[in-house]
Amino acid sequence: MKTLRDIPVGQTATVVKIHGEGSLKRRIMDMGITKGTRIYVRKVAPLGDPVEVTVRGYELSLRKEDADILEME
Repeated sequence: MKTLRDIPVGQTATVVKIHGEGSLKRRIMDMGITKGTRIYVRKVAPLGDPVEVTVRGYELSLRKEDADILEME
């Protein structure tokens, strides 16, 4: 399974599935990240946390834990 953390900087990938449950999954979906959404990885902080992405035309920073629940293709 490939997660958002596996996508290299400068690449775009599509969300296949959001793993996780409850408030974490709801928070991710409230940010506009749903199945089929294309996410562009802008940059990753030196220690890998957070990951800066562009989703639906806006910039967003995600923690490693949040990036790990997003299955990508």
